[in-house]
Amino acid sequence: MQENKIVPVRDQIADQIRSDIIAGSLAPNEKLNEQQLANRFGVSRGPVRDVLLQLTKEGLLVAKNNCGMSVNDVLNPALQELMMDIRVKIETFAVQSLKNKLTVIDFDNLDAILDRIQSAFDVEDFTEVTKADIDFHRYLVNKAGGSELVNLWQPMVMRMRMNYQRIRQSKECVDEHRAISEALKAGDIKGAVKAIKSNIK
Repeated sequence: MQENKIVPVRDQIADQIRSDIIAGSLAPNEKLNEQQLANRFGVSRGPVRDVLLQLTKEGLLVAKNNCGMSVNDVLNPALQELMMDIRVKIETFAVQSLKNKLTVIDFDNLDAILDRIQSAFDVEDFTEVTKADIDFHRYLVNKAGGSELVNLWQPMVMRMRMNYQRIRQSKECVDEHRAISEALKAGDIKGAVKAIKSNIK
């Protein structure tokens, strides 16, 4: 019997604000008020402050002098392209590092994320699709280089995903991610790199 995982309050708050930003409910450059957020989530300002700092490190928020925290701006096309190139290099490094290192449990976990992507498509929850998509890639990056590599990768990915609209076709999205997983399962690193480059665009 599977135990229900208890999610800390800070993580719940971070996940909700992250979802609001990805969905566009919190617009670029919108200022965040600690007290209003504390009231919304029924907590003191301390946990909210911690969450805002965390989301700043993730690249979703920015601290401005004398203005508090606000949602980061959407990247201009040149920076978007630059970050995409860097992300491809990081994820290429990751899959090359994972050759013959992933276990049956790892592939089961990746399949579970693919199921989340499909389920989110089924109910047209594109915010959840995006979050599960990010989780798939984060899983591989984390397995390859732990928190050090994730900390390089995550701020770029979160900025790139703000108001993200590309993901709309479930079969294409799931197939692209499954191609990455299947290539890794077969030990086909060239195929995994090709699938990564096909997916990140």
